[in-house]
Amino acid sequence: MNTGELTDLGQQLRVDSVRAAAAAGSGHPTSSMSAADLMAVLLAHHLRYDFDRPAHPGNDRFVLSKGHASPLLYSAYKAAGAIDDEELLTFRKLGSRLEGHPTPQRLPWVETATGSLGQGLPVGVGIALAGKRLDRTGYRTWVLCGDSELAEGSVWEAAEHAGYEHLDNLTVIVDVNRLGQRGPTRHGHDLDAYARRFQAFDWHTIEVDGHDVDAVDRAYGEAASTKGQPTAILARTLKGKGVEGVQDREGLHGKPLPEAEEAITALGGPRDIRVQVQEPPAARMLHSVHTGDFELPRWDKGEEVATRNAFGEALTALGTGRGDIVALDGEVGDSTRAEFFAKEHPDRYFECYIAEQQLVASAVGLASRGWVPYAATFAAFLTRAYDFVRMASVSGAGINLVGSHAGVAIGEDGPSQMGLEDLAMMRAVHGSTVLYPCDANQTARLVGAMAGLEGVRYLRTSRGESPVIYGPDEEFPVGGSKVLRSSGQDRLTLVAAGVTVHEALAAAEALEQEGIAVRVIDLYSVKPVDRATLRRAAEETGCLVTVEDHHPEGGIGDAILDAFTDGRPVPRLVRLGVRTMPGSASPEEQLRASGIDAESIAAAGRLLVEEAVVR
Repeated sequence: MNTGELTDLGQQLRVDSVRAAAAAGSGHPTSSMSAADLMAVLLAHHLRYDFDRPAHPGNDRFVLSKGHASPLLYSAYKAAGAIDDEELLTFRKLGSRLEGHPTPQRLPWVETATGSLGQGLPVGVGIALAGKRLDRTGYRTWVLCGDSELAEGSVWEAAEHAGYEHLDNLTVIVDVNRLGQRGPTRHGHDLDAYARRFQAFDWHTIEVDGHDVDAVDRAYGEAASTKGQPTAILARTLKGKGVEGVQDREGLHGKPLPEAEEAITALGGPRDIRVQVQEPPAARMLHSVHTGDFELPRWDKGEEVATRNAFGEALTALGTGRGDIVALDGEVGDSTRAEFFAKEHPDRYFECYIAEQQLVASAVGLASRGWVPYAATFAAFLTRAYDFVRMASVSGAGINLVGSHAGVAIGEDGPSQMGLEDLAMMRAVHGSTVLYPCDANQTARLVGAMAGLEGVRYLRTSRGESPVIYGPDEEFPVGGSKVLRSSGQDRLTLVAAGVTVHEALAAAEALEQEGIAVRVIDLYSVKPVDRATLRRAAEETGCLVTVEDHHPEGGIGDAILDAFTDGRPVPRLVRLGVRTMPGSASPEEQLRASGIDAESIAAAGRLLVEEAVVR
């Protein structure tokens, strides 16, 4: 396309953005209008993409980080022939694929869900990492950001990581339109302020008039030819460009234009330009092919093994047998034992340093390219990345998260290092799976099972050694549990997971010596929970004690209550958990102080049974 045709295409994208928002009665047309020329040039001259084959391994990848500008994205899809005008005007309506913020759950051309600002570039970094280090098919990753979201710290985690990794296959296009939701942005139209920040992280920067299509075209070409550095194109634009009544004016964010028909006329009216997007080069990817046979590690009953060690060994074995397994670390691989994988499979190991948002975002980006990521850090530190976990679920991303050093059982390090909220956090994620093994063989089996699951999967591991209680051939289906002790005379059921399983078994032994028969359930699958086994235990014993190395809110106790939400009577229930703020102490002292050691469990069970008998 020549200059005039590119300009016309930009106007068409503006008109269609206005029309879509007007039809919906909501949306962000002014944010779309500022970036229309940027999108027009990319679509017509630089993007290599087969819309009929969104999974084509040679396709460039495009991420709309400013997801509220979805009318622009959908208008571009129309110009490319991926959707028609009738569908464009279903924007934001019930049942439409064209949601207010785009998601890959609805549209095959969307790489990742955006809308929570500051996420597009971090995920784009993950996609670019896949392209440069794993896929190697030559595709580029393009990310369109807004200037407002550059206030997010996650953007600068991503910028530093991309610069460090020399991701010259990554280009971020910043739509510097000066206006945020409530008024001017921090730096307004000061492109140099943004350039200095990106340059500090070893990016190549280009400052450009975002409405000069020829200058934008040259900038994209320069970005594609830059070697050894990612490129940031900083484009000065005007929000609401082309319509005098809204252009560069405050107070119009997130609203359809007040006089849509007049605006459309001012923009030259509807057009029906069709763009022939460049075909991607021929390419193929082989990472899904299994590279050989493998066996999960095995341990004998009675051995003392930390579940974090079992995780590291199992993941390494899994990586030997499956070439699509990748591991990511938040600079704690020596503690989480992810470093075991690094030593055997360094080409598929990604060090994200202490940047948990980028850790999870990289996993999402890698997963979008068909890889199966396991991202590990301390359970407590995953709280920093929770918005990325939440948005991974919105994206339908298949990622495995592993949180080590969970609970007070870590001992002397104190509460800042203790994951005490992680089960609640992960259970709340839509479609998530939450697993908490108690021994090495169980851990290895669950690590292997996670690779075949969908959605966000979370495995909680422990720092200290614990006895192996299961044989290496035992099966642990997700959604199941294990009844470790039972009899026809049981008067009480103890339900535990992870470190508290061993405490519950010791408590059951003590109570048995007092003539109180006790059932013990290992609830290794916290979500989905084994409702049938729990209901049967409640019917047969009448009393349940849940014990968890976690705060009571949202953890195992709440998971168990989910088994009794069908209207049946809730059993007599005591919930033991960490109810105080821990300090520094030995693991044994921590469990005792929190009331979740064997002695405390036995005391609670004894009291519950006595009260049940009296009543």
